[in-house]
Amino acid sequence: MSVFNNQVVVITGGSDGIGKALVEQFLAMGAKVATCGRSQEKLHQLQAQHPGAPLFLKGVDVRNEQECEQFIADVISTWGQIDVLINNAGISMRALITETTTETLRQVMDINFWGTVYTTKAALPAILKQKGVIVGVSSIAGYRGLPGRSGYSASKFALNGWLEGIKTELLHTGTHVMWVCPGFTSSNIRNVALNKDARSQGESPMDEGAMMSSEECAGHIIHAIEKRKRTLVLTFTGKRAVFMNKFFPGLADKLTFNFFFKNGVLVK
Repeated sequence: MSVFNNQVVVITGGSDGIGKALVEQFLAMGAKVATCGRSQEKLHQLQAQHPGAPLFLKGVDVRNEQECEQFIADVISTWGQIDVLINNAGISMRALITETTTETLRQVMDINFWGTVYTTKAALPAILKQKGVIVGVSSIAGYRGLPGRSGYSASKFALNGWLEGIKTELLHTGTHVMWVCPGFTSSNIRNVALNKDARSQGESPMDEGAMMSSEECAGHIIHAIEKRKRTLVLTFTGKRAVFMNKFFPGLADKLTFNFFFKNGVLVK
């Protein structure tokens, strides 16, 4: 029997990509799952795919503190507890700093960082009571700043630092805090990434077929939660980037530039 059987798992941004894969795998393991998203259509589709499952769905914009608080209150009202909180809702961006509007940077920070803060703060009393787990879905960009993704990198650096800070505060409470960094994973995040004008770019500049699938990524995350690992860095490229940036930062600058640029133009 799964250790997550009958546990209440809350996942933000669960209507697509890694979040949806997490929802489906936790349901298969016997968990009660609550998730939220901005697209009511995708939430309805998710509900239709799992008729009769212990699945709570709510339309939420994590940029809105009151909506996050109400979502968590509704989960507790429905199931009485929260054992695992996975802050997965996130958005990326792709624009050079010379072109990027502050609105793009603000939206990325509001969703990736403040959305996690709002939801975690609201759920914290319930998680402390259960001695549960708080997870932040971060990125390699939280260890290594990426060109064209300056705001995204900033949001993930902030996320990692905040989670590490509260992890230390809660060290002797029995509540576990961790952050996971999927690396390049096939999902919708690059298609909806914001451009310089804070609008969805509509297509991915990367080879999605060559990346780890959302389903595989979700499996690794669940295993890390079960083992209560401190952090999780996925993919060989991701692990190499973290290692190189720590020990050979100058070389990492050059390699990263060469990966994202061609003839001085941002191509990825």
